[in-house]
Amino acid sequence: MSKAFVRESDSPFLPEPPPFVSPLPPGAKNYLTPDGFARLSTELEGLRDRERPPLAAAPADDLEAKQRLQALDQKIRHLAESLRTAVVVERTTEESDVVRFGATVVVRDAEGDATYRIVGVDEIDLERGWISWLSPMARALLNARIGQRIVFKAPKGPKELTIVRIDDAA
Repeated sequence: MSKAFVRESDSPFLPEPPPFVSPLPPGAKNYLTPDGFARLSTELEGLRDRERPPLAAAPADDLEAKQRLQALDQKIRHLAESLRTAVVVERTTEESDVVRFGATVVVRDAEGDATYRIVGVDEIDLERGWISWLSPMARALLNARIGQRIVFKAPKGPKELTIVRIDDAA
């Protein structure tokens, strides 16, 4: 029997990465702000057009390049699926005294003022104060009005916030 018919591949075996699990609960819509949709689209384009080709062209025995390609392909699939299922929510100027998705909210508590922007799950950036619309704080803030006090369950216990300002612009 010819060795070609029984030989395994010479390239090292890469285990399949775990499947991506959506951060959205079943049935929840994948809301994105218009600028978030644009950023994710630009990121996807960059990954596909600039980062992926050199990794795909790497020699078959370059295990590190193949691992990076596998991780990159998983990220590309995630971004493509996120964009495919996105529901882009335009900001409205009506009722600008009410907290809506995409708004930037200044709140005050006993420790001072803090600013949060309510965004989609794929736009979260805690360093910038961008929180998911599904987070306990965002859920408490949504539909609140300027001057209103809200209470939400923080990890250290209930926390009271007062809505100081709402900006609909990013």
